[in-house]
Order: sequence, then structure tokens, then C-alpha cells
Amino acid sequence: MEGRVAIRGRPVVAAGAAIHGAIVAAARAAVAAASLVATMCLPVAVAAVEGANGYHAEEEHLLVEALTRLRGSRLDDALSSIRTLVDKRPNFRLAQLVYGDVLLAKAGRIHEFGGNGAGPAAGVAGLREEARNRLTHHLAAPPAGMLPDALLQVPAGRSHVLVADLSRNRLFVFANRDGDLALTADYYGAIGKAGAVKVIEGDDRTPVGVYFITRFIDGDDLPPLYGAGAFPLDYPNPWDRRQGRTGHGIWLHGVPVDTYSRPPRSSEGCITLANHDLLQLRRWVEVGKTPVVIAERLNWVAAEEMNALRRQLTGHLERWRRDWESRDLERYASHYAEDFTAPDKDYAQWLGHKARVNARKDFIRVALEHVAMFRDPADPDLVLVTFHQDYDSSNYRGEMAKRQYWRRQPDGAWRIVYEGPA
Repeated sequence: MEGRVAIRGRPVVAAGAAIHGAIVAAARAAVAAASLVATMCLPVAVAAVEGANGYHAEEEHLLVEALTRLRGSRLDDALSSIRTLVDKRPNFRLAQLVYGDVLLAKAGRIHEFGGNGAGPAAGVAGLREEARNRLTHHLAAPPAGMLPDALLQVPAGRSHVLVADLSRNRLFVFANRDGDLALTADYYGAIGKAGAVKVIEGDDRTPVGVYFITRFIDGDDLPPLYGAGAFPLDYPNPWDRRQGRTGHGIWLHGVPVDTYSRPPRSSEGCITLANHDLLQLRRWVEVGKTPVVIAERLNWVAAEEMNALRRQLTGHLERWRRDWESRDLERYASHYAEDFTAPDKDYAQWLGHKARVNARKDFIRVALEHVAMFRDPADPDLVLVTFHQDYDSSNYRGEMAKRQYWRRQPDGAWRIVYEGPA
């Protein structure tokens, strides 16, 4: 063999070449994986997300698991997770793209997410943002036991509350258990192309505020764009109209059947969910009752941190009720701001109306039930209060669902700035 030593029948030179080739291939794969991760702009920190999270669908768990493994340069493990996902959801565009990129990375032939150095293909930027948003959310999940500070009080009669964080592309579902809220589900959702805070019709922005679901429209009755169906919201609500905000047709809805999810900013102002996530919501949504709080960015606090404001507003509401019963117009009117409006009256018109009505009464009795309080996500000094009102007097009796907006005044007092039927 002219001085070459055989090892298990293979020349040392050949074995060395094979080892060198394997090392080079592994190095190329590692470099390719690093390049891929860098162009995806994934978070630097890597959290332990290998275990299932009860709030999330299996599809999202598999995607996050794959991205986390990719971030740790564990290409074989990432490939296993992402292959399982694309087998389960072949219409998941992001999963398909990651799958292809992981294969290219293993071959050492990729330089950036969704491409090979020529710049991202059309639509890839949105998928890159989706990957980053989904993983970032899991690496910085809301602290256990914390609540969005908008949820001041939810009465027992409301089984669930939906809360959207537009900055994270997340829709949280809270179950109401005798007044105690528990996070039940957590979904990815796309928002308006232009981001948050809708102002005028056609601005492609998602509104920020507190809304209610008005009905469910089955997907069979809608164009394919809306997928499994839609939950229309009551945008613009009375406060939006008072602020001069315009537009219509803001819905929570699904996606076309050939699509699993849409890029983070891709709607005309709606919040779009995977079809199976939207259908899960049907189990929890009560038309006309389920609140949908939409925030540009949620502020999470301990539940007890909201107790002081809740007690303060509860005291104001009770004094308002008693002063209404007293038929003392001055005391009653002191709870209303001078810029107060009703659906068809300004403050002066409303005051004159109440003076005429009270003059014809011998007594007034008012009972309130199912009181809910939601701090406005865009204005911490504005609170929506809703309740069921049972009104009885010497010449009229009636019940109604009522909506009030209370605003903290410059002197620190809370006064009503809007009142009308809910």
C-alpha cells in the first residue's frame, strides 16, 4: 500500500478526507443556520419552550419549538418539529418557508431567511415579522397571575372577555369564574396594514378601545376572504363617534381555506385569526355581551393593583344612583361633566329634560345589576361602565342596559361624559 495504513479497510488519507468533509459540511451548515437566524431577526434570548403550553394550539407550539431549536443551531431537531407541522398544516406558509430554509441550511446553501442573498422574495418580509412576533411572544409571555389593567371589573354574567394586544398580534381569552379572571387561550392574529388606532374610514388601521360582538356570520354566507366566519364589532362605538372617528366593518374573522394565517399587518383594519382558532371562540362568545378590549399595547398588573380604582368608581356609581333617587337635581347633575353628551342631547339640553321629568315624579327608585368596568386602553383617565338598570317611579317603570363613560377631571373627580343605552 506504499506506506499508507488501512483502518477497517479504508486508507487513512480517505478517512481523513471524509472526516474533513464532514467537518466542513457541518461548519457550512452552522454558518448557514446562523445567517438564517440573523436575517429572521429572532430574539437573542432562548427560552425553554420545548414543553407544551396549554394556552396555545399545537401548530403554534410546533412552530415555536422549531424556531427555538433553530436559534440554538439544532438543525436536525428543528427539522423534526417543522416537518411535523407542515404535515399537519400544509397551508401554513410560514411553516413551509421555515421547512425549506432548514433543509437549505443543513446543506450549507442559504444566506438569508426566504432567499439566497438576492434579497427576500415578495411576501417574505411579512413572514419574517410573523416568525419574530410569534417567538417573541413566547419568550416574553405575560407574567402568571397578572391581568390587563383595562379589566377593572367583569360581572359574573359575562362568561369570557377577549383582549387584543396589537403590538404583539395576540388575542387573549379570559374566562370569568365568579369575578376572577383566568387566561384560557391565546391566539396569533393579523391586524391592519397601517397598524393601530383607527381614525378615519379607509386608513387600514385597527381601532383601539372597548367593543362588543354584535353577531356571528357563518363563513358560508361570506366571500372566501373571511374563511370560517366573522364576529362583527360595534365600531364606531359612542366614544369613537364623539371623537369624530369614522369607518365601519371592523370584524374578528377567519382566513381563506388555502391559508393558515396572514402576515402580522395585512388586513384593512380587522383582526384575522386561523380558522380553527376563530371557531374555538364560538364556544365562548355571547353575542351582545362579550367585551373585546383592543389595546395598542397591554399593561399587565397584579389584580389587587386595580382594587383602589374599582372601589373609587363603585363609590361614585352608588352616589350617582342615590342622588338620582333623591330627585335633587343639583346633587344628581354634579356627577356629570359640563362637556357631557347623550345620544341626542348636550349637557344643557339633558339638564332641562331631567328638570322637567323630575318635576312630575313623587319618587324614583333605581337598582343596578351586572356592573362592568373597563379602563380605556388608550386613555387611563377614561372608564367605560355598563350595567343593567331597573328604574321605578311614580309614573313609569322600565329596565334597560346602560353604558356610561366616566372621565377623571382636572380636579381629580370622576364625572360622566357620556350616557346612553348599551
